[in-house]
Amino acid sequence: MDVLKFTTAGSVDDGKSTLIGRLLFDSNSISKDQIDAIQKVSDRKGNDYLDLSLLTDGLLAEREQGITIDVSYKYFTSEKRRFIIADCPGHVEYTRNMITGTSDSDLIIILIDARAGIIEQTKRHFYIASMMEINEVVVCVNKMDLVDYDENKFNQIQEDFMKMAQRINGNDSKQTISFIPISALKGENIVKTSDNFNWFKGPTVFDFLENVNLSKRIENKFRFPVQYVIRPQSEVITDYRGFAGRVMSGSINVGDEITVLPSQKKSKVKQIDVFDQQNNSLDYKEYGTILLEDEIDLSRGDLMVKTGEEPQLFKEINATICWVNEAPFQNKKYILKYGTMQTYCKIASINKKLEIHELNFEQADGTIALNDICKVTLKTAFPIPLDRYDEVKYNGCFILVDEQTNMTIASGIIN
Repeated sequence: MDVLKFTTAGSVDDGKSTLIGRLLFDSNSISKDQIDAIQKVSDRKGNDYLDLSLLTDGLLAEREQGITIDVSYKYFTSEKRRFIIADCPGHVEYTRNMITGTSDSDLIIILIDARAGIIEQTKRHFYIASMMEINEVVVCVNKMDLVDYDENKFNQIQEDFMKMAQRINGNDSKQTISFIPISALKGENIVKTSDNFNWFKGPTVFDFLENVNLSKRIENKFRFPVQYVIRPQSEVITDYRGFAGRVMSGSINVGDEITVLPSQKKSKVKQIDVFDQQNNSLDYKEYGTILLEDEIDLSRGDLMVKTGEEPQLFKEINATICWVNEAPFQNKKYILKYGTMQTYCKIASINKKLEIHELNFEQADGTIALNDICKVTLKTAFPIPLDRYDEVKYNGCFILVDEQTNMTIASGIIN
């Protein structure tokens, strides 16, 4: 049974948590104890309905404020597939959480309030989803009950959204965008159909998620960041030196020639251990320990690749970043972290900044503030092995950290 990981995003109070709660409730994926607990909280809040948003608003403080603060994950299973849901907060200051939620998702659900239409956060969320190369987008136009289930209103939002997508992606987009009108609070068109939407001939949200065909991104270049060097010392095990980690792209076999970066030293794979078993190969997303034929200097942070598939070593990097910290850009050193490696870097130039209303990049003014999306040039302390994000996703992304506060201040992708 395959797994579909999807993200929900939208502005504040667009109904993301209610949508997820309704999916779980109507698909019989929550226990009676959970339902009873939600009913008690709903009664205490004075609601005359079961507040299903409480299923994802996991912290008491969040419930009391009525908003979702962090990325909360939920899991459920249908007859056809398993699901992992990442519910991202809607507040503009928590855009960084949306990047976290989309980083490993197959699909995104973007909610739009039928009364408000497309707003600034809609544009920002869709741009980030496009930047992170999520190719399956579902636009749920929520709260249709508050606009009398007006088909014309739905069609107008659909037209406006496609115009926005055209401006962002152009004509060469690989994205598939689907539109579904819903009322999350009333449970209409989430799992069950409704006569109020007799003009809509498409699937419910649940049917869509169950049956959507995902074209999984296939990356064949082997990338193995070393997480730990294993050297047990005992009378039984001697001269053992293995390099533990997880395959983040491609695969490796015993006998393959590898190159270690950034040192560029070469060797061959002598042995692959997975727990206490010896394997002939290690595939994408599998954990294991690799032993080499030669004694070469290798430590945490080094990148193991197949010889002939080496990425370039960069000391000057062109990237797109999203600033995720309230502290604005300062002309100082930052820590660039990618995979298991890190180095110092400076933002050498701010080349362009996204104007969120017109959705085009304009000449930058030298400043970067919270939620700004900019094209920049970075200079690193030493050459580092990176791929373009559209070629090897894992090895084409990074974060910037302020060494004084240890706060993540930006996330980025290599262009």
